[in-house]
Amino acid sequence: MSSRDAQLLAKEQGVDLVEIAANANPPVVKIIDWGKFQYQKMKEEAKNRKKAREKQSELKQMKIGLKISDNDLNIKVRKMRGFLDDGDRVKIMIIFKGREMAHKEIGTELLNKVLGFLGDDIVTEGKQQMNGRNLSVQVRRK
Repeated sequence: MSSRDAQLLAKEQGVDLVEIAANANPPVVKIIDWGKFQYQKMKEEAKNRKKAREKQSELKQMKIGLKISDNDLNIKVRKMRGFLDDGDRVKIMIIFKGREMAHKEIGTELLNKVLGFLGDDIVTEGKQQMNGRNLSVQVRRK
């Protein structure tokens, strides 16, 4: 249809002539209500942003002291399992305070204990690292 005929038809119907694909030969246009078109486009973009946010995994941190009780450790492990189930990665940090730095092997044992509680379906990203007064490792689901 010629552009003049399309403009007349749009004017008769009381709607707009909207160019959809300008690079096509001939250009593609639609006879639609401009406000409704903008609203649908905005809703689609919001839906795409929401999907992109859901797929993106976050890095969660869990800090554990050397003198943590068994019950508190179980609660933290349960919380870490929840993060891992949501698809997030978890950075486990063992915090050394004061003279605890002289007993780094206790921190390593505690970290291995936590990794054992998390189960076999996790993967450590990299190896255990000492950063100042923190022993840390990142884990994720297989």
